[in-house]
Amino acid sequence: MQIWVDADACPKSVKEILYRAAARTGIRLTLVANQPLKVPPSPHITTIRVAAGMDVADTHIAAEAEAGDLVVTADIPLAAQLVDNRVHVLGPRGEVIDRDNIHERLSMRNLLDELRGSGIETGGPPPLKKSDRQAFANRLDQLLARAVSPAPGNTHSP
Repeated sequence: MQIWVDADACPKSVKEILYRAAARTGIRLTLVANQPLKVPPSPHITTIRVAAGMDVADTHIAAEAEAGDLVVTADIPLAAQLVDNRVHVLGPRGEVIDRDNIHERLSMRNLLDELRGSGIETGGPPPLKKSDRQAFANRLDQLLARAVSPAPGNTHSP
């Protein structure tokens, strides 16, 4: 498993949780953005800077993430692509995006986009709260525990 981060819009506090998780687990963490990023020195953390432009980071992540990887993003169209490719998706508020809820999320996103296009002010997401950060950290720990634990029935030593 590798963790990919759609880092341009990812809150700093969420990135800090991810840095600690990479250090603790040794799982590779790759942040993709169209601007330079400051990350702690670590053999487990890398950054990829892509060209500026709409969805350039999303396109890179969609092309590189493999089945079983984890992507942290709030971008619903990117999440839809990833879910179709069996990539785990986690939003910065701790919400798992999967086959069970992606269609509902896409519909809501498209409705809000239509409303904005017709001039109706829909507002953005509320600021990230402490409870959101805690929900993210808890869900991340659950996903990582599943990724690093042995498969059931495979407990014998080599």
